[in-house]
Amino acid sequence: MGVMKILAFILFTITFLAGALFPTSYVWGAVDFRDAIYPELATSARALGMGNAYVAKADDASAAFYNPAGLGTVRQAHFHLSNLHLEVNKDWVDLGTGGKITDAFSNFSKGFSVDGTRNLLKDHPGKFSHSRFHFMPNFTARYISFGYLYSTQTRGAYGTQAGAQFEYAKRTDHGPYLGLNLSMFGGVFKIGVTGTYLTRKESYGQSDPNTAIDLQDGDYQKGSALILTAGTKLTLPFYALPTFAIKMNNASSQSFSAASGFGGAPDQIKPSVDVGFSLTPQIGKTTRIHWEFNYKDATGEYDDIGSSRKYALGMELDFRRTIFIRLGYGDGFGSGGIGLKTRKLQFDLTTYAVDLTDSDFRGDEDRRFVLSLSSGF
Repeated sequence: MGVMKILAFILFTITFLAGALFPTSYVWGAVDFRDAIYPELATSARALGMGNAYVAKADDASAAFYNPAGLGTVRQAHFHLSNLHLEVNKDWVDLGTGGKITDAFSNFSKGFSVDGTRNLLKDHPGKFSHSRFHFMPNFTARYISFGYLYSTQTRGAYGTQAGAQFEYAKRTDHGPYLGLNLSMFGGVFKIGVTGTYLTRKESYGQSDPNTAIDLQDGDYQKGSALILTAGTKLTLPFYALPTFAIKMNNASSQSFSAASGFGGAPDQIKPSVDVGFSLTPQIGKTTRIHWEFNYKDATGEYDDIGSSRKYALGMELDFRRTIFIRLGYGDGFGSGGIGLKTRKLQFDLTTYAVDLTDSDFRGDEDRRFVLSLSSGF
């Protein structure tokens, strides 16, 4: 519990400092999970700080989900005993830290359950709550990564109109994964694939905001599938290392089976394609700068999301491969972050934003904050 309190305190501090810069008001679409701009099963704080433009750069454990071809550029082998990703939005923290300071830590845990979220929102119409936590212990080295993914997301909203209902979405993913890479022509061309035996359990619904929610198996859709993430990278051996990359989500178009006793199978993960281009010039003896452009869902699987929202731009300034400063642009909003990396520890703080509307461009900003911590050897 001590570690969770420390993480909560850091997140709350970041949000209070940033709150004046990111005021929010919402007129959201349906509360659900939109995967057009952020399709990865496990997101990366590093990537999110760069606007989620990471298809060409991916060169760490998260390459297994961003582009397995990037496993060919992993520099050192690491066994990540812990790989924690904690993410909340501004409204979540405002609700969790409002009132008595003695309530803050109990409210912290409420935001990760549907009924706890309802309890936080019921007296605050017009708020939208988002939380995400994932844990991904893994071994990653050049050409290979394997581990286990556990990810849970909770979202809730309570409108301001008369008779408004509490709307919620809950998703839990877990399963083992294995990523492999093949590099050819001296590393100029790389291909890779990650197989994840994914079990997904999710529920969407609405209820009276003053009535406790006790979800039963029949209220969830649950199923399993072997989800393949495939990718390629072409890096030209010239100045600034121009790199072209393509990544496909659910490359074999698998559908989830339906688990017995539940309310059916989850919807298929759409076989979308992301493309990217990057440049990484050396600007000093120990300093590099990385520039990247991505276009998400290039094949138009998510036709309700406008193309202007699918552009992602990112920059990462790298000092001695130890200290990182990141800026980005994704889903119409800015992002940024800082990172510290040593042999045994990687620590990242990130802020980014998503558009809560169905099809608008810069419709309603949902500002989020991410803390990521990975340790091992």
